[in-house]
Amino acid sequence: MLAKVYVTPKKAILDPQGKAIVHSLHSLHYDEVADVRMGKYLELRLTGLSRGQAQQRVEEMCSRLLANLVIEDFRFEIVEE
Repeated sequence: MLAKVYVTPKKAILDPQGKAIVHSLHSLHYDEVADVRMGKYLELRLTGLSRGQAQQRVEEMCSRLLANLVIEDFRFEIVEE
């Protein structure tokens, strides 16, 4: 089982990396890009858990370690491999 975890800055948080990417894309004439939020993508391979247990454990991992809940949001999906 694979957990795909996406961590991004909260909308109210300034994202200087995202702004730099937008600026760079505009300088390359990709003017259609209005905004970029730079985040993290993690893959967690899980064994020995049911789907429900995996969702509960990954939620806990995100809340306790993988995301800084003061400035970041997270979401994840569990997929069978």
